[in-house]
Amino acid sequence: MAAAAAATADLSFSLPPIRFGSVPELVSVCAFLGAGEFLSDVWSFCSLQGTALPELMTEFMVDMKCEGCVTAVKNKLKTLEGIKNIEVDLKNQVVRVLGSLPVRTMLDTLHQTGRDARLIGQGNPNDFLVSAAVAEFKGPAIFGVVRLAQVNMELARVEAIFSGLSPGKHGWSINEFGDLTRGAESTGKVYNPLDYLSKKPLGDLGTLEAGENGEIQFSASKEKLKMVDLIGRSIALYATEDRSDSGIAAAVIARSAGVGENYKKLCTCDGVTIWESS
Repeated sequence: MAAAAAATADLSFSLPPIRFGSVPELVSVCAFLGAGEFLSDVWSFCSLQGTALPELMTEFMVDMKCEGCVTAVKNKLKTLEGIKNIEVDLKNQVVRVLGSLPVRTMLDTLHQTGRDARLIGQGNPNDFLVSAAVAEFKGPAIFGVVRLAQVNMELARVEAIFSGLSPGKHGWSINEFGDLTRGAESTGKVYNPLDYLSKKPLGDLGTLEAGENGEIQFSASKEKLKMVDLIGRSIALYATEDRSDSGIAAAVIARSAGVGENYKKLCTCDGVTIWESS
């Protein structure tokens, strides 16, 4: 076990970034490294820096006025490695991207065109009852967003951005309940369905490491997560790597819009346009 863990550490720090197109390719590399005990815990390897995410359709609403805008947006996105296809619906101001890049990378690239852009949907259209979910951390100390999206029935993407954390390693997990009356402490145990057989609970998300500025950007894939089973549960952050404390922040997992489910341009709560809403 210790040898396999060491192999993980060596792979992430001694070798250049490695990209895997699929989980089977990743497992082959694990076997080559002698990490047999970890083959059931693909999560540790999928979260390595530089590892490619599985392909997924992502929708953005982008402030476009003409065909020139469409060309500018397409050309900018085409500079990114990992994008397979780009579709633009000028009438609805929607850009659909099929690829393996994190949402943050694509959003930053769209903003570089000088246009406002918002994520409005993610997932495989018509394939799942619930294809995407989100958990928002709204302070007062820790802020962040965790986005989960169903790739297929055996695989999900997990992306997270946090700020306000103390520098160093923090454990995090999907917990049983969405009860935030006492913060993370009241969210129950780490989520683990009865039919999931592994050394670690399914909801164990491993470790995040915050930089000196207290910020984290994370993206990875995780096997066996199903969005429909996660709605109403929570994601909890801990001060310690082993989650031995009561937790420092938590957020409820809510359903998020899938592809083609969110073309509104006005916020129903206050009537402001999507570009003016915070």
